[in-house]
Amino acid sequence: MATDVAGPMATEAPAVVVDARGMRCPWPALRLARAMRGATDVTLFADDPQAGREVAALAAEQGWRVEGDGEEGWRVRRD
Repeated sequence: MATDVAGPMATEAPAVVVDARGMRCPWPALRLARAMRGATDVTLFADDPQAGREVAALAAEQGWRVEGDGEEGWRVRRD
């Protein structure tokens, strides 16, 4: 069954959530990189103290924008 979707959100891909809590680096960054292969907007949850540094480095390397401070996760977007 086909669904007819209209409006401004119809052309945007849904955000992907990656829950990497309990994983140690580099796994959160690797999971983020994998998710960003097919998405333009990913929310990452990770509790490793090194994750913020790894996410920032990966985003800078790839040209992605990072929002958030890790307390509530990071939202990573490809412009």
